[in-house]
Amino acid sequence: MILKETMDYIKESCKRAVYSIPQDDWDALIDMIVSKDRIFVFGAGRSGLIGQLFAVRMVQMGLQVYFVGDMTTPIIGKGDLVLLISNTGDTVSVFTTAEIAKRMGSYVVSVTSDPKSRLAKVSDRTIVVKTVKDALSSELAPLGTIFEDTVLFFFDCLVPELMKKVGVKEEDMRRNHAIWV
Repeated sequence: MILKETMDYIKESCKRAVYSIPQDDWDALIDMIVSKDRIFVFGAGRSGLIGQLFAVRMVQMGLQVYFVGDMTTPIIGKGDLVLLISNTGDTVSVFTTAEIAKRMGSYVVSVTSDPKSRLAKVSDRTIVVKTVKDALSSELAPLGTIFEDTVLFFFDCLVPELMKKVGVKEEDMRRNHAIWV
């Protein structure tokens, strides 16, 4: 029955972590996403995969979104939104991207579990995902699972509000869905 125990553990841990994000952070990120002409997303490893999932959702809404490191991604510039994801906030490639984006005049938002990390310090706004390490985390949700799953839930929970603000419905998003080509 480890499956049910794991499901319950992950579900409750992620729920607590998502609810720990202040409403002001939710609202600010939504406002930034809809107000910027270009949005760049980046994370390394599994955090990067979560970032890519959110980038796809925003593209499906018709937003101009790029994933940093893709061959077709243009250079980050002044006034762009750069959304960076790193559990530790010390992932070298993510931190370096933040420094470059700041030098270019972009607005940097980081999503991390460490509000004192190098990434948080260089960011214009930091969304802190409060994860808890307990006796079960290394057994049932190892290596940042709760952070990554929480960030996925957080981003997916932003989608309905973004859809309203951008003025799109699911059928509009379907037209930008790669499978419908």
